Amino acid sequence: MDQIEVVVGRLGKPHGLRGELTVELRTDEPERRFAVGAVLRTEPPRGGAFPHRSLEVTATRWHQGVLLATFAGLEDRTAAESARGVLLRADVDPSERPEDPEEFYDHQLVGLAVHDLDGTRIGEVTALQHGAQDLLVVRTPDGRDALVPFVSALVPEVDLDARRVVVADRPGLVTPFPEEPGKARDEA
Repeated sequence: MDQIEVVVGRLGKPHGLRGELTVELRTDEPERRFAVGAVLRTEPPRGGAFPHRSLEVTATRWHQGVLLATFAGLEDRTAAESARGVLLRADVDPSERPEDPEEFYDHQLVGLAVHDLDGTRIGEVTALQHGAQDLLVVRTPDGRDALVPFVSALVPEVDLDARRVVVADRPGLVTPFPEEPGKARDEA
């Protein structure tokens, strides 16, 4: 079975003089993904260059709630500074599931049918956007993309085996607002 590549972190600013970097985590399993000896593929920021196609983790530690990591080939602050903004990617077996049953990998969610609370199909998950709040990108039958905050109040059920997700839809979330009586569509 082919592996799926996932983003597990983004390198931040250097910490100290010996090549340590802060890591903006994109994984709920940092101890697993950033274990000493793990080799992570790199993706430089847009418009940037980075000489290493991959980095091997040589050490990690937590400092005030932030993961600090060192990598082979980035032994000093100058080398670490060159890695700022680089995305780190790891391979995951498609059948692998996170340890926490309430957590999901992006590839597990993309392609799931989206149903409302009544069971009506209202779209399909086409992507996830990560940031301060994770968002499901839902493509509706009429071709629009709706962004749904991936929180239990709005997404009360994810059933990977049934290949579906339930969204507590409301007007303006996935389905459009109803038109006001007597107002034409092209009036604005």
